Amino acid sequence: QVQLVESGGGLVQAGGSLRLSCAASGLTFSSYAMGWFRQAPGKEREFVACISRFGGTTYYADSVKGRFTISRDNAKKSLYLQMNGLSPEDTAVYYCAARNSVVGTTSPTLYEYWGQGTQVTVSS
Repeated sequence: QVQLVESGGGLVQAGGSLRLSCAASGLTFSSYAMGWFRQAPGKEREFVACISRFGGTTYYADSVKGRFTISRDNAKKSLYLQMNGLSPEDTAVYYCAARNSVVGTTSPTLYEYWGQGTQVTVSS
């Protein structure tokens, strides 16, 4: 079955960096656009970034643009999110998601598969 497993979350001070990874199995990874979403306590899940099947097209939420970078390695069936300049407002559970399409989308309902999430906590 399809599995998406996130890793790399943790506790970091404001201004610090983290790199999240998402390892995929059970699917033809290069056939899927991928996305990162996050959900803070008491809030709805929100779009962070997405990347097309072969990585040529990326798109970011305004709140992370210039600080976060999404990338993928199809040979390793892996998705990444480099997060720099973290602030307490970035504290959330971060999820990777797969969409059987050429390009990603900001809508979480259009992704078929989801990971279990990894916690990112940024202290002030």
